Amino acid sequence: MHAASGKRLGSAHPREEGPTDLRLVPPALAVWVTAAVTVGAPSGRVTAVVVGCLVLAGALLALGRTAARRVTQDGAGRSRAWPRVSVAASLLCVAAAAASAGLHGADVRRGPIPALARQHAHVTAEVEITSDPRLTRPRIKGDHAAPTAVLLDAEVRQVTRAGAGGDGAVVATRTPVMVIVDASSPRGSPRLPGGRSPWLSLLPSTRLRVAARLAPALSGGDRIAAVLRVRGSGPPEVVGQPSGPQRFAGRLREGLRQATDGLEADARALLPGLVVGDTSRVTPELDEAFKATDLTHLLAVSGGNFTILLALFVGPPGLAQRAERRGLAPRLGIPLRATALLGGAVTLGFVIVCRPDPSVLRAAACGSIALLALATGRRRSLIPALATAVLLLVLYDPWLSRSYGFLLSVLATGALLTLAPRWSAALRRRRMPPRLAEALAAAGAAQALCAPVVAVLSARVSLVAVPCNLLAEFAVAPATVLGFAALATAPVVLPVAKGLAWCASWPARWIADIARTGAALPGGGVDWPASWPGALLLALVTVVVVLAGRRLLKHPWLSGACVVVFLLVVVQPAPLTRVITGWPPPGWRFAMCDVGQGDATVLAAGDGTAVVVDAGPDPALVDHCLTTLGITRIPLVVLTHFHADHVAGLPGVLRGRAVGAIETTDFAEPPDQAEFVRREAAARRISVTPAVAGERRRIGSLDWQVLWPPPSPAPTPDGPNDASVALVVRSAGLRLLLLGDLEPPAQQALLRSPAAGELTAVDVLKVAHHGSAYQDPELIRRVAPRLALISCGRDNPYGHPAPSTVAALRAGGAVVLRTDKDGALAVVGGSGGLSVARD
Repeated sequence: MHAASGKRLGSAHPREEGPTDLRLVPPALAVWVTAAVTVGAPSGRVTAVVVGCLVLAGALLALGRTAARRVTQDGAGRSRAWPRVSVAASLLCVAAAAASAGLHGADVRRGPIPALARQHAHVTAEVEITSDPRLTRPRIKGDHAAPTAVLLDAEVRQVTRAGAGGDGAVVATRTPVMVIVDASSPRGSPRLPGGRSPWLSLLPSTRLRVAARLAPALSGGDRIAAVLRVRGSGPPEVVGQPSGPQRFAGRLREGLRQATDGLEADARALLPGLVVGDTSRVTPELDEAFKATDLTHLLAVSGGNFTILLALFVGPPGLAQRAERRGLAPRLGIPLRATALLGGAVTLGFVIVCRPDPSVLRAAACGSIALLALATGRRRSLIPALATAVLLLVLYDPWLSRSYGFLLSVLATGALLTLAPRWSAALRRRRMPPRLAEALAAAGAAQALCAPVVAVLSARVSLVAVPCNLLAEFAVAPATVLGFAALATAPVVLPVAKGLAWCASWPARWIADIARTGAALPGGGVDWPASWPGALLLALVTVVVVLAGRRLLKHPWLSGACVVVFLLVVVQPAPLTRVITGWPPPGWRFAMCDVGQGDATVLAAGDGTAVVVDAGPDPALVDHCLTTLGITRIPLVVLTHFHADHVAGLPGVLRGRAVGAIETTDFAEPPDQAEFVRREAAARRISVTPAVAGERRRIGSLDWQVLWPPPSPAPTPDGPNDASVALVVRSAGLRLLLLGDLEPPAQQALLRSPAAGELTAVDVLKVAHHGSAYQDPELIRRVAPRLALISCGRDNPYGHPAPSTVAALRAGGAVVLRTDKDGALAVVGGSGGLSVARD
């Protein structure tokens, strides 16, 4: 070692490391597989596994002792005895895993709760909360948005059956359940400042008394025994206050929320997620952007967060045991052993503040092990350390063996310990700067191992995950450190915490911008089979790509060409895409986006400019449509009415585009969706005005007239559909009629209105209400379109479009096209001719 150092005095830190120690890997894998198989198994099967493993392990150890008496006490004898000891140790670990899994599985099946759940019984229960409350993501069901609900993990401690079948007896138990509370409480019910439900302020370890209806868990093999659906919308009835540590953690988290209240929307949402895993402010649209770019791990408490925090305290990992080590601890004169003890205290504080649930425990364990092994400068010791963490965590909580989050954490950590150092060294040998090589190797290795599992979960493979993670990595550390500083100072000096949060908002906004930009790229991802065979296929593709990449690195010019091709595939510049695919067609005048069961249409108004009529149910789908059409400026968005399948996609229309105004019906029903539109517009300072019959507007060669609804005073419409905004549009000699979701009463009233004269000589008809059977035959005969376009979703449960409507349109001479079969549609031509292009 002295001579090899090349220095007169030798290496300052000589270390001699042998090959990687893999002895703990088989027991860890055996424990993992055993727990996954036995955690939901019957007790008899679990007992058989435990007894069988103990018997086999005892037999192997007995044979080992007998063999030991017959061999000489030399190295060869010991080496021959070692496999028996190793197998016996693995069997003992399997027995321990089966026993732990059996006990945890019994918690789900014991007590009266499972039987009551099968009867869907009404009960009064006392429960103890075991997780932070969280809101469900809004879901679109047809023309309305499913109400959001508050979800809480809890344990039932006492239960009393209610109703005529109940005997009033109080039964003590300890059964894990999920509590679901309707968050859309009626007006006048108690709310927190900012309109939040009081259920969202509850802390873990709080005891509640709830009147609820039990229901079985949605799937077998889950870690909950039942679902408690709380009746009514009143505030929670607290019968036991949370523990002291939970109250302390709650004050810190609430302080961080207050410190971030005045920040820009993205930073206000992201900072609590980056620091303590609080994603309550993250909008569905931003969450989808993070999923599309594989940045979701930043919104959960991860080992990376903890490593950054601990590295700030002890200094750079590679210098942790040297005299010239850096960090807060050595600068404060704290010796190394005291630093280790304080590091343990930091770990404990991290677990308390971020909640001791499985994801936080996993993060603390993996982060501590990675930092400890790196601090010793012995990378080869990381594999046995990671195996130890897996073994202990699965024994502590066998449900982790079925957790995709746990699997992804282990794969990512393993990638950083095994592949990343080798890839980084290979890149440095090719003259890449060391820090860039390490960052690129870490992002690439983690993506290579995690992508197959992510594909199973999302049915999609992100092509921009590595560059997005690489660019975000530079902002994660400052955002996390400043966020933790704001968390610590908020309860003491809130103005200082707000200043720190403002500083942290800059890197947080950078991360959000990266996620949005990556998600908006047309070729940012590809669909992939959401199955384990699909995951295996992706793993094989990844291996081929890595092997090909090693060869390409030897040919710089060829590597550069591959990078250019990759960029063209991901960015898909409009001129090139139009040449290759023919979409969008040159000179298109009207486009109907394929947004599933909903409406989103686009009227061309110049280069990159369009009027958008309706936004569909999904922000991602309408955003993708507008991006492929090259739309960057929208002078006006017309929302025909407030049903969710027409307005829920509004954030996708507004994303990254200059929008002048929003015009919609004056009939604000349903109220939650009307409020959603006003809230989205107010956040971007966009005016919302009502449309009334007789209004005329013009933008370039595009002009239109509002035909419906009539001006006030007007008869009260039968519902939101009959209050839809209907337009007649003229564009380059074409006449288009857009009827929203008008139904026969409004269609008949439109025929009797002063605007009836505008309903003749129509070239293109946007068929009302997705082609439903509720159409007025006289209107179809009067309009007599040359082309009828229907926007509807594949296999929708409403039977849209109705065969009778399609037949009536064709009988009138119209060519009928529909997005569920033909995809997105674009109309080209003028008074002299008419054609349609399909995407």
